[in-house]
Amino acid sequence: MNYWIDTHAHLFSEEFDDDIDLVIERCIQENVRKIILPNIDLPTLHRVKLLSEKYPEICLPTVGLHPCDVKSDFREVLEEIKSWAYQPIIFPNKKIYGIGETGLDYHWDISYKNEQQEALRRQIEWAKELELPIILHSRDAEQDCIDIIKEYQGKHLKGVFHCFGGTLEQAKQILGIENFYIGVDGPLTYKKSKLTSIFEEIPLERILLETDSPFLPPALYRGKRNESSYIPIIAQKLAEVKSLNLETIQYQTTKNAEDLFNLQHTSCS
Repeated sequence: MNYWIDTHAHLFSEEFDDDIDLVIERCIQENVRKIILPNIDLPTLHRVKLLSEKYPEICLPTVGLHPCDVKSDFREVLEEIKSWAYQPIIFPNKKIYGIGETGLDYHWDISYKNEQQEALRRQIEWAKELELPIILHSRDAEQDCIDIIKEYQGKHLKGVFHCFGGTLEQAKQILGIENFYIGVDGPLTYKKSKLTSIFEEIPLERILLETDSPFLPPALYRGKRNESSYIPIIAQKLAEVKSLNLETIQYQTTKNAEDLFNLQHTSCS
């Protein structure tokens, strides 16, 4: 496991249209060999499909509806997205690797709060039925998201609280949910980040490395586009926070990602 996995990146975004080949090349140079691509809405399903077809051994698709894209027509949208999830034959390897990005977001607009919760519950059911991990976005809604997951927890539910930004108490609640991980991103590297003290307390066995590209770049690139090749920068900061060597961070976070997303049988050229 001497390579890195970016468990959350939107490399299918338009921000990468002009140089995606160079972006992937930089990932390979930095030994980031697998990248999970969480879908966010209907239009991006097609973009995820195209990128995963171009780089089938590196770019691994998931399917879901982001809470910020939940509107009045969300039930119809979910039905169409569901058809992609339940018949993934159109994707490379004829499979998807997770459900999401889904979750709750009360930061920008709470007018569809109830609809977001219903959309999340529906996608949790997909994840359980398909035995796939669920990728959870939670912004200003951490407790509601935790509470809903607790309702469904059990043998067939697993996932990750992506880009964790909650409190230590909430992190401990997540740690109490079997088969759930906590994602760490570029903000860990920011000066005076509150996350350093929180991730000191989170066992490495429950942490996933993410970039959320093109968003949330590490401090060195703040204000610029984020890339999956920056995963080692986040890892180095995590190593400092946890007083561990980088090799330990690499081995365990890669193992965590492989376990959650069932990547043991994907090739890594």
